[in-house]
Amino acid sequence: MEKVSFIKMSGAGNDFVVIDKNINPAIVLKQNIIQKLCDRRNGIGADGVITISNSVDYDFEMEYFNADGSTGSLCGNGARCAIKFAENSSRIKNKKTHFLSNSVPFTGEVLDENIIKFDFNPPTKLKFNFKIKAGGQLMNACFADTGSPHVVIKIEDVLQNPNDLNSNYSEIDKFPAYELGREIRYLKEFAPGGTNVNFIKIVDNKIYIRTYERGVEDETLACGTGSTAAAIIAHVTDKLESPITLISHGLDELKVNFNVENQKINNLSLTGPAKIIFSGNIYI
Repeated sequence: MEKVSFIKMSGAGNDFVVIDKNINPAIVLKQNIIQKLCDRRNGIGADGVITISNSVDYDFEMEYFNADGSTGSLCGNGARCAIKFAENSSRIKNKKTHFLSNSVPFTGEVLDENIIKFDFNPPTKLKFNFKIKAGGQLMNACFADTGSPHVVIKIEDVLQNPNDLNSNYSEIDKFPAYELGREIRYLKEFAPGGTNVNFIKIVDNKIYIRTYERGVEDETLACGTGSTAAAIIAHVTDKLESPITLISHGLDELKVNFNVENQKINNLSLTGPAKIIFSGNIYI
């Protein structure tokens, strides 16, 4: 068995096992190892695994793996945790950072001890007001790729009768996000890779959001790329202006900032809490 030292971190409730390759130089993260680390009963428990390593041209390099061992997509809250970790490990010198995430360059900034800003690339594949069928009904949906693919659906568009205030679906915390999210995640419209699924309710210019994440194959307490996609879509469909506040399922607050120039989204960023929960060792 091999001993692995780790840090458990949380980005607005989105939790990660963070491994410093300087401390664990021999670690090889095969799919079964990642799954064990993320197992909430027989491992540490997390939505994903992040490795941090040194880089010649950047402050650091992170690799992100979903709980099922898959990789390739961006993780916004994971990136914010990586920035926090990099500052704690003295990889960042002046609060601002330029780093790699799964080989793609990004920037970010430490705004306060536990408040981290991550800068996104502009969104792609924006699509508004198309119909999908799930839960036995047609519903309106929107789509944005913010480094990971995201469907965004208003819970009002899922209600059989949106004016029925007594419906169990009329409140975001009672909405069946897991059941519907799991179905929509695999719809043929989003093949071959599938999609993440976000359900939102806008109240007093704030977005309350719940997300089913592919790769975790479950609802998570927060999703950074999903929150960013929801904010961009709500700006177009409901005229919400930057900065847009989102309330995660774990009741943490995230803020999405951006500028709009010539109908294009620029200077897109996600700001919110990132903190260390505990550290330890595990034998794998």
